[in-house]
Order: sequence, then structure tokens, then C-alpha cells
Amino acid sequence: MFVSFEGVDGVGKSTQARLLVGALRAAGRDVVECREPGGTVVGERVRDLLLSDHGVPLGPRTEALLFAASRAQLTAEVIEPALARGAWVVCDRFLDSSVAYQGGGRQLGEEAVRAVSLFATAGRLPDVTVLLVGDPYRTTATDRIESESDLFRTRVRASFDALGQGGSERVVLVAAAGAETEVQQRVWAALAL
Repeated sequence: MFVSFEGVDGVGKSTQARLLVGALRAAGRDVVECREPGGTVVGERVRDLLLSDHGVPLGPRTEALLFAASRAQLTAEVIEPALARGAWVVCDRFLDSSVAYQGGGRQLGEEAVRAVSLFATAGRLPDVTVLLVGDPYRTTATDRIESESDLFRTRVRASFDALGQGGSERVVLVAAAGAETEVQQRVWAALAL
């Protein structure tokens, strides 16, 4: 089973992904935890380039392609082998983040970014995407993309809202408000665990 966590920056994705991994491992399941960008040697180098301010500007298309390149490596090197052996894969962000951030936020077009990302993953999508819905808990920027304008964040949120309303069977909406354990219970209920 491949589960991804999505939502705006600071809404609790990383926390909920970590809690799910811990609970699954405690239940004796083989679980691979990953994040985007990153999760491989190549992916971590790309992550540093994408998220750190090295004083080198990245064009929107360059940014989108770097995310796709990291995702391609993660899919081939980590996700596919784990799924092939029957493990659970829990990923903090995946393809839908690029659609929201580069497609919507950078205004490259959601369908164009989705197509590039699907090429990068050879069509691999999560079995379930947990879309955490709510206002961010953390509002201070910690990286280059989180430092973007309010208008950028508004476009990203609109893209995630569209994902949640799109009727995809793989996307489950989970309210992010409340204590971590309350949200965790909602995640488990949404995943029918």
C-alpha cells in the first residue's frame, strides 16, 4: 500500500506521516518512510538545491523539472522495490504537491506539471492520498518555497482545494484542526485501519 500525505505548508503532513509510520511498525508491518523531494542520495542533493537559498535563482520550469527528477529517482530506487516486496510506503508529499506548487503556485499549468510528474514516476500514483485540510500551524518560513508571497500560497491552496473536490477515489480529506492524536485518529479512520 502506497500512502502519500499532502496539504499546504505547516498543516501537519510530516507529523501525521511519521505517526502513521510508527503505528504501522508497532503493528508489525514492513514500512518504508520517504519524503519529497529527497529520499535518495540524488534526491537529497536536489532537495538542497530546491529548498535552500544559495543565491541562485531557479526558473519555474527548472524547479518543476528538478522536483520531477527527484521523484523519478525516489520511485525507481525506493518506492517500486518496497511495493514489490509487499511493504507499505508512506510518503510526505508526492506528485500532487508539484501539481499544486509548480502547476498552481508557479502558474505552469496543473495538467502540464501532472504530465511531467507521471512521466517521471512511470505512471505510479499513491493508492491513497491523505489531503490534510486546514490552516497551517506553523507560519514561519523554513525554506525558499515557504518564503513565497501570500498570492503564491493562495494559488497553492486553491490547487489543493481543487484536488480535494475533484472526486478522485484515491484522495481522502482529513481535517487538520485539533490535537495531533485527534488528527491521527481521523487519518486512521480515513484509511480504514
